[in-house]
Amino acid sequence: MIALINYNAGNITSVKNAIERLGFSCVITDNADEIRSASKVIFPGVGEASSAMSYLKAMGLDQVICSLNQPVLGICLGQQLLCQFSEEGNTECLGIFPVQVKKFPPLDIVPHMGWNTLQMNGRSPLLNGIQEDDDVYFVHSYYCEPSNYSLATCDYILPFGAAMQKDNFYATQFHPEKSAGIGERILLNFLEL
Repeated sequence: MIALINYNAGNITSVKNAIERLGFSCVITDNADEIRSASKVIFPGVGEASSAMSYLKAMGLDQVICSLNQPVLGICLGQQLLCQFSEEGNTECLGIFPVQVKKFPPLDIVPHMGWNTLQMNGRSPLLNGIQEDDDVYFVHSYYCEPSNYSLATCDYILPFGAAMQKDNFYATQFHPEKSAGIGERILLNFLEL
C-alpha cells in the first residue's frame, strides 16, 4: 500500500491521480498506523510551512515521518518540511535534511512558476533515465539551499536544490505529477524502489 500523507496541504489529489495513472493504488491518510505500515510514503503538498508543521505536530505525524524506514518522497512543500528550518513563518521543520529553506529575493515578478531545467549533481535510483537539462514544473516562493544531499539543482535567480536524497528519504521541489513524461518517470522510479 502506498500512503499519501494528508496534512491539510493542497495538491494531494493530483498526486493521487498521477499514481493511479501509473497503475498503482494509494490511500490519502493522516492515520499514523496506515503511514507506518505503507510500503511507500509520499509527502506532497502546496501550502504554508508553519501551518503545515502545526498540523503535523498536532496529529503526531512529525514523529511518525522522522521514524519511517520505507522509501519516502517529499514533493514541493513536502521537500521543504523535510529540511531543518524554513524562513516561511520562521518554522522549525522535520530536520531530515540539515538544510535551510529560504525565500527567493524579492523581484517584481511572480515566484518561480513554470518549466525549468535540471542540472544533475549525483546519481540516484529516483533519477534513473533523467538527463541533464530535462525540464520539470515548479511552483514555489521558497527554496532549499544546495547541499551535499542535492541530486539535482535548478537556477531561478540563484541555484537551489531541486531534488534531494538522504538514506530512504527522497524529495523534489518540482511537481513530478505536473511534469509530463519526465515527472511520470520519476514517480515510477520511486514507486518501483
